[in-house]
Amino acid sequence: MNASSTDSIPSLQPARNGNVHGGGTAALRARAGFTDEQLLSQYRQGDTAAFAALVERYQRELFHFLVRFLGDRASADDIFQESFLQVHQSADSFDPERRFRPWLFTIAANKARDLIRSQARRPTSPLQASISRGNDDSGEFIDLMQSVSEMPGAAMEKDELQRQVRQTVMGMPEHLREVLILCYFQQFPYKQISDILDIPLGTVKSRLHAAVAHFADRWRNLNRSRSAT
Repeated sequence: MNASSTDSIPSLQPARNGNVHGGGTAALRARAGFTDEQLLSQYRQGDTAAFAALVERYQRELFHFLVRFLGDRASADDIFQESFLQVHQSADSFDPERRFRPWLFTIAANKARDLIRSQARRPTSPLQASISRGNDDSGEFIDLMQSVSEMPGAAMEKDELQRQVRQTVMGMPEHLREVLILCYFQQFPYKQISDILDIPLGTVKSRLHAAVAHFADRWRNLNRSRSAT
């Protein structure tokens, strides 16, 4: 099979809830025991159901990553489909010695960055992330990324706190936001983040440190201003 031909790509149908699927849960169940790399190999040999299984396997994780990165579900849906179109077109050139997951996220992150740079202004839709309150003025960053359901207080207070953290993260410089999302939300190891963003390992660590410091500084200032009112 020639995987670079767009005529043979399986359908990528966006669902109303933002999920994108390519063949239903039957394809995924039938291939649950195969690795991502095995599924891509099967697709290269002409098994289109293997491609559908890959799409479904990553429909939640990759879509949620893109929503966090872009702050907009419609844009995330578009980039999700573009990313798997690129997988289809580049399947024959995929190095079987590589891991599929970081390769997929590399494609998606590059396309998301291209979209951001092509827009006249930064997206304003909120980042889809839940948080909880820390114990000190600024809070530990990892605590802020926990479920909002763990945070005591009225629903209005939770919503307002969540809105403020979303706004803070979306307002971060792109190079800090992307490494923060890949590390804390997607939980990629540093080496894979380095591969995805095509930057040295030391740069990953320094950017992550800067991103957490940037977030904590703004969060501390926000809490101070709230306490003063």
